[in-house]
Order: sequence, then C-alpha cells, then structure tokens
Amino acid sequence: MTEAAVPTRIASAMKEAGLAAFVALVLAMPMVGLYTVDEGGVLVVRTRFDWVLIGVLVVFAGRLAMAYWPATLRIPARRDAAHVAADGHFNILKFLGIAAISLAVLLPVLPVTDRYVIDVATTVLIYVMLGWGLNIVVGLAGLLDLGYVAFYAVGAYSFALLARNFGLNFWECLPLAGALAALCGILLGFPVLRLRGDYLAIVTLGFGEMIRIVLINWQSFTGGPNGLTSIPRPSFFGLPFTRNPEEGETAFHQFFGLEFAPYHRLAFLYYLILALALVTNAFTMRIRRLPIGRAWEALREDEIACRALGINPTNTKLTAFAIGAMFGGFAGSFFAARQGFISPESFTFIESAMILAVVVLGGMGSQIGVVLAATLLVVLPELGREFAEFRMVLFGAAMIAIMIWRPHGLLARRDPSIVLPPARRGAA
Repeated sequence: MTEAAVPTRIASAMKEAGLAAFVALVLAMPMVGLYTVDEGGVLVVRTRFDWVLIGVLVVFAGRLAMAYWPATLRIPARRDAAHVAADGHFNILKFLGIAAISLAVLLPVLPVTDRYVIDVATTVLIYVMLGWGLNIVVGLAGLLDLGYVAFYAVGAYSFALLARNFGLNFWECLPLAGALAALCGILLGFPVLRLRGDYLAIVTLGFGEMIRIVLINWQSFTGGPNGLTSIPRPSFFGLPFTRNPEEGETAFHQFFGLEFAPYHRLAFLYYLILALALVTNAFTMRIRRLPIGRAWEALREDEIACRALGINPTNTKLTAFAIGAMFGGFAGSFFAARQGFISPESFTFIESAMILAVVVLGGMGSQIGVVLAATLLVVLPELGREFAEFRMVLFGAAMIAIMIWRPHGLLARRDPSIVLPPARRGAA
C-alpha cells in the first residue's frame, strides 16, 4: 500500500466507524439510556447515559478495527478439498472427536460434576442432535429450512400422546414418533419441490407456524396453550427412578442396592441423549458415503447438473426432508420425556432460529462444527446470567464476533465423501 493511500483508508475507516457509532447511539438512547422506576406508585424516568456512552465507544472501536484491519480479523475458512487427505488435519479432528466422546462418557462421574452441569450438558446434546438432523437438510442437501422446530414438536407431542393414551413406554414410542415426524417431513417436501432459496425458506417458516397454531387451537387433542402434563418418564429397563415405587415394582436404587438420589435419573437421561446423539452421528456419517448422501451433496452444488447425471431431485429432496425430520422427532421425544410437560411455547420460531444458528455457526456440513456451535450457544447464555438484562446482549455480540472471525462457520471445511487417489506418473 502506498503512503498516499493510507490517509484515504484511515478516513474511510473513520467514516464507517462514525456511522456505526451514530446508529448505535440512536438505538441505545431509548432502549438503554432511559428506564422507569416505581417510586411510591408513580413511574419515574431515570437515565443512564454513561452506559450508552460505553456502548457507543465499543461499537466505534470495533467497527474501526473491522474497517482498518479486515484481514487480521479473519482466518481462511477452507483449503482445497483435494488436499484434505494429504495433511494431518483429519487426524487432529478425529483425535479431538474421540477425546470429546470420552469426556462426555465420563462427565457424570467426575468429582466436579453436579446437577447443574448435567442439566446444561443434556441441553447441549439435545441441540447437537437437532443440529445434526437439520445439517442433513441444510448442510448436505442445501435446502434452507426455517421450520425445523415443527418436526421437533411433532416428535414431542407424538411421544406424549402415545405414552399417556396407550401406555407405551419410551422405547416403543421413540420409533413411532420418529416415523410420524418423517411423514410430516415428506408432506412438507412435496409442495416445495420446485422452490429454492428464499421462497423455500418462507414456505418452511410458514409450515412451522402452522404446526404451532394447530397445537394451540386443537385443545381437545393437544391441550391447547396449557400443553400436556404427567408425561411418563423413561425407566431403566423397567426400573423407575422413584423413591417409593408402586406395589409390585422395583425401583432403580432398590435393584442395585443404592441409596435413593435424584441424580440417578439425571445421569440416566444424560446417557440416553448421548447414545441417541452418537447414533445420529454414526448414521449421518455412514449415509454420506452412500449414493443417497452423495446425491444430497450433488444437489447442493448444482441441481441442473444432478438432472443431467440422472439423479432424481424429487426423491433426493424428499429423503433429505424425511430423514432430517426423523431425527428432529427423536429429539422431541426425548425432550418430552425429560420435561414431563410440553406446551406450544416450547416450539416457537426462536427454537428454529437457534437450531439453524447451530448449523450455520458450526459450518454447514460439518459434524464437529455443530457440536462446537451447540456448546457455545448453550453455555454462553449460562455464563452471562450474572449480567442480568445484558445477558442476551452479550450473547448476540458473541455470535456477531464469531461470524466476523469465521464468516463460513467455526469449521467451514466440507470434507468430500470420496477422495480420488493422486494420478500415477506416466499414466495416460
């Protein structure tokens, strides 16, 4: 860069930073700078302009850094796929995956683990499973789905209704809930076969809202806004986790000669969702290498080329929607069994956005990236509880920082399903 260009670049960066700071000032003044206090039954307006000033300065400094040093804030997102198998990056990821699984298996028995840690870890695994399910649709097949929470809700309500009305246990309800969610995925897939991009996203968003509205208004079947209560809890091969079991039953702690502790049920639920998540990952990694998995990736890259190669886009899209929805139904079944109560408020658009954020932040098509993103999106708000009303502000700022640092996701590499061996010397 020449010396004459430096002042121009500085002036341009200062202009962008000043504009961003002005927008921050306009937005923060009414929302942060003013607040009301109840004094003797009268609302009094108070000010905190010092907070506004700090926020504006932070925005100015951050935007100035982004504008003046853009190259230093980003890391190259990917390298040529032909060299994936030639370096040791795959071995590092494999080692990290094995270490993460080992830590997850040992987590409940570690001395530093308590109920809170297990609850947070269970929530992380639920979002990991949902992220892996949506990753099939968005990351592998390239179909933008904003209504994935609908399949999550179908699985949860299917489990609750089957368990309450027919007396089925968790393992009997689980495949049925997954099948019903997959059926809903196929029903969604048929009307949107010709849609792409934004139009597909709008239709899937509408589908998710339709399911939520049906759950709210069909009171005789779904309980309406009040939801469904008294959902049976899963047991350990017929051994309930209760202090005083019913006559003729043997509780978990009685069978193993242990003192009753609520922690046993929490640890069991944690291992249950861990097993479901690992099965989901193994299934996804296996199906990626099958013809249907390669057809998803081909559809993601170029649908016209798929048709030219004889791939049926209709069947390819429907299988992606169905299999992704099935895993959403499995996660919904576990959610209902864990909570013991479900309502439409648990399946709003915010949940769909959260699941999509897990896939996008992790890197579309990346299994390990989904794990990292789910951990960040669940743990960061927990760490920010001490900041009270600024908790979600910090959470949003962290998400923006991640997307600036890694625009294509934490792990944006799309490992090819098949890597061709290097050509031999002298080959024709």
